[in-house]
Amino acid sequence: MHSRCVDGFVIRPLRNGDTETVAAVFARLGERSRRLRFAAAKPHLSRTELEALARVDGRHHVLVASVDGDPRPAAIARLVREGDAAEVAFEVADELQGCGIGTALAEALAADARAAGIVEFHATVAGDNQRVISILSRCTRGLRAAWLGGGELELVAALD
Repeated sequence: MHSRCVDGFVIRPLRNGDTETVAAVFARLGERSRRLRFAAAKPHLSRTELEALARVDGRHHVLVASVDGDPRPAAIARLVREGDAAEVAFEVADELQGCGIGTALAEALAADARAAGIVEFHATVAGDNQRVISILSRCTRGLRAAWLGGGELELVAALD
């Protein structure tokens, strides 16, 4: 995989129910990226999964990144609020990984979360997903990790 880094990108909130954007980002993920994100082989998303991933409401907050000059969405970051904590997940198109888009999304998501009174992020990730571990360590104030079964890590990142 090689990155095609870009000069600029825009971050915006996802519209509630925008399954087309979610599907478009998923289509830009290769097999390895899908495994790292979903902790299993994931050739496609079901209609139910698409609808759940496109939900935006008082508990679900989703940001989308678009790259200048590319009509397709490049990345998504989402959080699901659970009291004063939130579960987070990120997807960045394979050809744009390593260009700072994931970090920018995580920083924007963290700022929104802090403003909403969320004090920590939780993420369950594949143990070999170094990119998301690095992203969360850069945009938060402390990262703890604990091994779960099956090679997964549970990450807890303090926001305050």
